[in-house]
Amino acid sequence: MTEFTPVASAIGGAMIGLSAIMLMLFMGRIAGISGIASRLLPPVAEDYGWRLAFVVGLIAAPIVYQQVSEQPIEQTVSGDLVLMGLAGLLVGFGSVFGGGCTSGHGVCGLSRLSVRSLIATVVFMVVAFVTVFLVRHGLGG
Repeated sequence: MTEFTPVASAIGGAMIGLSAIMLMLFMGRIAGISGIASRLLPPVAEDYGWRLAFVVGLIAAPIVYQQVSEQPIEQTVSGDLVLMGLAGLLVGFGSVFGGGCTSGHGVCGLSRLSVRSLIATVVFMVVAFVTVFLVRHGLGG
């Protein structure tokens, strides 16, 4: 069961929102992780530096948090490599097919009142709900 952490969740949400605002304000870019990360691969974008810094920050943040708080970071990841590979391919396909990812649509698109982002976010969430239901009830394999 997942622990209820409203204060930590609110702080985390505020930090995500603040980072999205700062990226838009200072770089004129939407904080869509799939778009930022994909342009680190060849052919690389001209604005490679900030993209790399953004992704490194995503990776470094939990490591820094763990060092500062002296609390272990608990992450449950499936040991099934085939399932993980399939999930990664489906997420990648969904990001391309949906024209963005959950951060681009859910955080940035919704705040701009984008109908396209609203539809994409509803689809993401419905698929997530169905997936969790299937996995928790042993119907997913």
